[in-house]
Amino acid sequence: MIHPTRTNLLLLKERLSSVVNSIGILKGRRQVLIREFLNATIPFLRTRDGIRKLYGRALEELALSLGHEGKKSIESITAISGRDIGVEITEKSIWGLRYRDVNVHDSPVRKPDERGYDFLSATQHLDEGIYLFEKIVESMLNLAEFESKLKRLGKEILKTTRRIRVIEERIMPDLKNQIRTISQYIGERDREAYYRLKMVKGRQVTLRMLKH
Repeated sequence: MIHPTRTNLLLLKERLSSVVNSIGILKGRRQVLIREFLNATIPFLRTRDGIRKLYGRALEELALSLGHEGKKSIESITAISGRDIGVEITEKSIWGLRYRDVNVHDSPVRKPDERGYDFLSATQHLDEGIYLFEKIVESMLNLAEFESKLKRLGKEILKTTRRIRVIEERIMPDLKNQIRTISQYIGERDREAYYRLKMVKGRQVTLRMLKH
C-alpha cells in the first residue's frame, strides 16, 4: 500500500477518474467494432452459402458438358481460356485496427466472346458451367475480403473485452479499496488531531482558571 497522505489520495482519485474515462473509450471502441463485425457477418454468410449453391450447379453443368463436348475438348478450352486476375491486397483501418482488404481489378466473370474459344459452337451447358465457375471465383474473392476483416475484428473485440474486464474487475476495485483505506486513515488521524487539540485547549482553560 502506498503512503497514506492527502497528496497520494488525490493522485489515486485522479488515476481512478482516468481509468473510468479509459473504460468509456474502450467500450465505445468495442461497440464500433461489434457493429462492423455484424455488418460484415451477414454478407459473409450469404456469400459462403451462395458459393455452395453455385458449386453444386457448376458441377452439374460440367458433367453435362463432358457428355457433349468430351474431356479432351473441355481440357483444350480450359487451357486457352485461362487468365490471370489482377488482385491487390491493401490495408484499411477501423479505429486504429488494421486489416487486409482484397481489391480485384478485373471481374472474373467474362462475356462468352471474351473467353478465347468459339462459344457459338459450344453447348449451352459449357457456357453456363464456365459462367458459374467464374462466379464462384468472384464470390471467393469477396469471401476472402470478409473473412480477413471478420478475423481481425473478432480478435480485437475479444482483446478489448478482456482489457475492460481486467480494468473493471481488478484495477478499479484495487484503486477504490486504496482510496477508501487512505480516506479512513486520514479521517481517523484528523479526528485524533481534533481531540488532542480539544484536550490541549481544555487544559489551557483549566490552567488559566487555576491561576485566577
